[in-house]
Formats: sequence, C-alpha cells, structure tokens
Amino acid sequence: MSDKNKTMNNPNKESQRRTAIKKILLATTGLSMADGMAINLQKTENNKTKSLMKGNINHSVCKWCYGEIPLDEFAIKIKEMGITGVDLIGPKDWHILKKHNLESTMCNGAEISLTEGFNDPQYHPKLIESYKKHIDLVADAGYTNLICFSGNRRGIDDETGLVNCVKGLKEIIGLAEKRGVVLQMELFNSKVDHPDYMCDNSAWGVALCKRLGSQNFKLLYDIYHMQISEGDIIRTIQENHQYFGHYHTAGVPGRNEIDETQELFYPAIMKAIFETGFKGFVAQEFIPKYKDALNSLESAVILCDI
Repeated sequence: MSDKNKTMNNPNKESQRRTAIKKILLATTGLSMADGMAINLQKTENNKTKSLMKGNINHSVCKWCYGEIPLDEFAIKIKEMGITGVDLIGPKDWHILKKHNLESTMCNGAEISLTEGFNDPQYHPKLIESYKKHIDLVADAGYTNLICFSGNRRGIDDETGLVNCVKGLKEIIGLAEKRGVVLQMELFNSKVDHPDYMCDNSAWGVALCKRLGSQNFKLLYDIYHMQISEGDIIRTIQENHQYFGHYHTAGVPGRNEIDETQELFYPAIMKAIFETGFKGFVAQEFIPKYKDALNSLESAVILCDI
C-alpha cells in the first residue's frame, strides 16, 4: 500500500496533514490560524447577510462615496450585503446595474448643478430641455426616480423661490406623470456643506410639494443634512412622510459612518420610516473613514435593517 493510500485510510492523519498545510500557507502570508478562521467566518457572514435581511427597508447606496472601486466590482460586493439599488448613477452606467440586476434608485444627469436650479428662471430653458430628455430616458430604462435641485438663493427670497420653482417644474411635471417618473428635490443643509442653497429645510420643501400638487414630485429627505439644518428628524418624518420619496443617511457630525461615533440613532429613525408605510429606498451616503469601506457599508446596512 502506498503512503498516499495509507494516509487516505487514516482520517486522523489526513486531517493532521491538511492542518499542517493550512499552517504553512497562513505562515507565508503572515496570518495566524485565528486570522484564517476569522477570514473564513467573515466570508460566511457576508454570504449570510443577504438571506438574513428582514425586508422592512429597501437598501441602496450612493456610489460616489466609494469612488475608487469600479462599479462592476462594487455591484457584486453590495449584492452580497442585500443592497438592491445604487443612487446617483446616470444613463451611461445603467447597463452595468442591469447586468447585476440592480436598480438605479435615484437617477441623475438631468441637472445643471446643485447651485443652478429651478429657483432661478435664467436656468429654466436649459433645465426644461434636459429634464424632458432624461424623464424619457429614465422611463424607457424602467426606473422611477430622477433627482433635481432648487439651486442657490443668490438673493432670491423664499416666496420668489417657490414661485419660480413651481413655474419651471410645471413645464415638466406633466411628462413625468405621463411616464411614471418621480422628480425628487434633495434637501441640503446650508449651514455646513452647501452655503446659500435654497431648499435647506423641510418646511420650504413641503410648501413646494403642496403648490405643485403632484404625486410625481417628492423630496429626497437627507437625514444627515436635515439633522444639521433643523433636527427633530423622527417627528418631521412622521408628520410629512407623504412628501418624502427617498432617504439618505450619514453620521452627524462629519458625514462618516452611522455608528456610535456620531449623534443619530439610526435604528429608531428606520423604525419611524417603516411605520409610515414607506416602500421606497433608503440609501447610505456616508463617507467611510475606516480603511475597510465596504465593511463599514455592510455594518450600516445591518444597523438600518430593522
């Protein structure tokens, strides 16, 4: 009987041989047996994450926060976490999302910029032309949400800004209704990140929604920005959820991870969102400060999966 056959007929010796080989391989990479077990455990946990999702929150993520990771690779990783959509992706990259059966949960590309928006009539001709084109593109691709912006004040008062936004948006809202596209104006803080931005509080945004009176115009309620602007997050969601079509997350202060290093308690916020009957998406939009950015993302998804 050969030495190989002897080994095969002795399970204990075979197990010892495999363990010895694993030790050698781990040693050459500078890892301990414990490290190797941790890696295997992490892989197992990653594979389990998707199957353990509760289904109460639809998870998406903003790709710009992970700029160095190619979208194709990013798509594979986030699907393992139970994420089903990606925010702020334009038409040229939709084919990559479709390849991985991911939704473009907040389409972009129609805007001029965050500062040049519907509150200023000088931008209306260009915006109207661009949004009509992109509404059709979004609808033809089978998507729903298209982002838009108020623009900066530049001396424009609140009432004039509302009047101007209504005038410009009414030129495109009929097409959006016809094609089943929802225009979503994002709420930003003007205190820290976007000085002079007009739609910097929920009351102004809600007033705009009421004046337009269309189910195809909503607010993208950014939790990070509104915590800085006005706080009172949960009550605001409870009282105005019918005007909120999408949510973004990030830690305050700093716009980093949504863990215990910042002031917001996201499980309670997610519970409040869920209890409103919301069926849209919550997108992670924090800038990872830790080395393992994807681990930070997965931790955030698990935290928000109430």
